Amino acid sequence: MVAAQERAVAAEAEVAAVRARLSDDQVLIAHLKLQIEKLRRTIFGQRSERSQRLLDQLELQLAEAEASATEDELAAKMMAAKISPVTAFTRRRPSRQPFPAHLPRERMIVPGPMACPCCGSAKLSKLGEDVTESLEVVPRQWKVIQHVREKFSCRDCEAISQPPAPFHVIPRGWAGPSLLAMILFEKFGQHQPLNRQAERYARDGVPLSLSTLADQVGACSAVLQPIYERIQAHVLAGSRLHGDDTTVPVLAKGKTDIARCWTYVRDDRPFAGPAPPAALFFYSRDRAGEHPQRHLQGWSGILQADAYRGYGKLYGTGQILEAACWAHARRKFFELADLAVAARRRTQGKTATAISPLALEAVRRIDALFAIERDIHGLPADQRQAARQERSVPLVAELEVWLRQERARLSRHAEVAKAMDYLLKRWEAFTRFLTDGRICLSNNAAERALRGIALGHKAWLFAGSDRGGERTAVMYSLIGTARLNGVDPQAWLADVLGRIAEHPAHQLDQLMPWNWTLADTAQAA
Repeated sequence: MVAAQERAVAAEAEVAAVRARLSDDQVLIAHLKLQIEKLRRTIFGQRSERSQRLLDQLELQLAEAEASATEDELAAKMMAAKISPVTAFTRRRPSRQPFPAHLPRERMIVPGPMACPCCGSAKLSKLGEDVTESLEVVPRQWKVIQHVREKFSCRDCEAISQPPAPFHVIPRGWAGPSLLAMILFEKFGQHQPLNRQAERYARDGVPLSLSTLADQVGACSAVLQPIYERIQAHVLAGSRLHGDDTTVPVLAKGKTDIARCWTYVRDDRPFAGPAPPAALFFYSRDRAGEHPQRHLQGWSGILQADAYRGYGKLYGTGQILEAACWAHARRKFFELADLAVAARRRTQGKTATAISPLALEAVRRIDALFAIERDIHGLPADQRQAARQERSVPLVAELEVWLRQERARLSRHAEVAKAMDYLLKRWEAFTRFLTDGRICLSNNAAERALRGIALGHKAWLFAGSDRGGERTAVMYSLIGTARLNGVDPQAWLADVLGRIAEHPAHQLDQLMPWNWTLADTAQAA
């Protein structure tokens, strides 16, 4: 059994090495394609506006390939470390240029030994020093930190001693944790693509190529994977989740496909739950129902989501209960009773949409339920349920009677009838909040988590590949969870990247956003 296990580990290491080589080849192909297109433009001139868009797409593909290749390289090295016969794969990288001379240097001398580690003698004589430079950034200021490691020789035994080299997040890395955190947060938190970041850094006098930045993103994604897995375990340990999805354009051959980004949010604060909030993101190429089934495989509890049919098989198992969103139901009526839109269209000389009195009445009745929820927000689940039994149950009963009476008088083609059917056909799911104080009236927690993706579309336009989409889901999970816990994502990422390599695996919870404070940063420093 031991021999079979060793063979299995060796096979996995070989597969990881092959995958890393293939990713490296894809980087080379993307780089050559970009160079060929640039040479064509140099020789023949700019043919059309489409050629510039092609260059942008090729640069995005190169960035995604670089990040994926670095991620695969680190995975291959970790697998190779488990078994000695497998040689670790190291990517071929161009030689890095020295840091600009105009950047200020800050010398941080690593304390040398007070006695010879070989014989214990205190008679040490300095022989020289080795300087390891890492590029770091502080707000509005760039600098190069020089870690000086002095060498000492023992006059008694002639042994030479020197402190170990400083830790970098990436093997043989040059970027400090604060710089890496800024790159990640700008890309995934502020929706600034790497090519725009490279242009801005060049204007600051620090030229960093697109492929160099992509290399750092891929490596950080691999390093932060344990944090993502811990967030995933924490979210799926909840008994009630908010679920939703949104579109994510992904680059395809000559076009963009519409992929999906899914989110599951655990937020127990509305019913005074002790568990910290967290947001978990997944990426998929399409919106097939198999994706949420895979995401929530083995999970049981209450899922608050919209009426997407892909969740149907989840509810059919009996392990997951559906809790519908009243905000979705109200929105359908509100669109038919939007007085502001009608008035604006009249002032613009356009034909105003007819205001439905039934829609106005439905909005008024649903708003009364939301007013009750605002009063009991943050109370324990049992108190919320008691208040709903006393105040909300009569309103919901009157609403059901009114809806069924008015629906019987309407044609099935009427717009307000469709809004009523949306409620009545899912009445059990809509009224489940009356018997469980943990359930919220709306699914706004998941919609807020997805808002950043919708706003970022105009900046980054599309994902470069499926691997890029998966990497985006990981980083959105980290940044979204930090924001839910009231933590500055960039400061948290900088601290985690500076500590995670030397941090014990069994104490990983100390690095999670809900256990992190700014005091941890000072202590780490």
